[in-house]
Amino acid sequence: MDFLSGIMQKLLTLCYNASAAVGLANYGVAIILLTVLLKVALYPLTAKSFRSMRAMQELSPKIKALQEKYKGNPKKLNEEMARLYKESGVNPLAGCLPMLIQMPFLIAIFFAIRDYQYLQQPDFLWMKNLADPDPSHVLPVLSALTTWISQKQTTTDTSQQSKMMMIFMPLFIGYISLSFPGGLVLYWVAGNIIQIIQQWWTYRSKPAASQGGA
Repeated sequence: MDFLSGIMQKLLTLCYNASAAVGLANYGVAIILLTVLLKVALYPLTAKSFRSMRAMQELSPKIKALQEKYKGNPKKLNEEMARLYKESGVNPLAGCLPMLIQMPFLIAIFFAIRDYQYLQQPDFLWMKNLADPDPSHVLPVLSALTTWISQKQTTTDTSQQSKMMMIFMPLFIGYISLSFPGGLVLYWVAGNIIQIIQQWWTYRSKPAASQGGA
């Protein structure tokens, strides 16, 4: 992880130098640029996850019906579930692998930005120092809001547990963002905004059910 984090810090420095080359020498701009580059590079994996998750959500009523019908017969339930996945062209594991592949990169960028030694720089919007928490709390609020929107896009489960998670997770992200470096929260917010756009584009471009097993 230290190796990956070091690479991310070098990429952040390159993004800062690129922003300086066009007259926008600012680590806030560099973090946004780095976020865009990472999201674009990982988009083939994230798109596959999005389509798989949407396909699984569309199958959710049929899965619940099978679970209710065969709740006393686990063997028959597994057979019918396998048949449903095969007929629908959905791989239930297709949404997990791409996310697992991305996790080391996401963790690495977290530590890279958290531990980055910020140099003297122009202010970024209302923040004097991206190494300190946002004193206005604007970014923590945005982190909670964008997390909620991102969850809302992919959640069709109306159970009480799902509704609670829709409330708890954004609030938790917003709360911990209050003490995180502003640069790290900026990365999270920028990443969420890009992900929201990517999710919208993926769901808009192709029917989810036909892409679930891709």
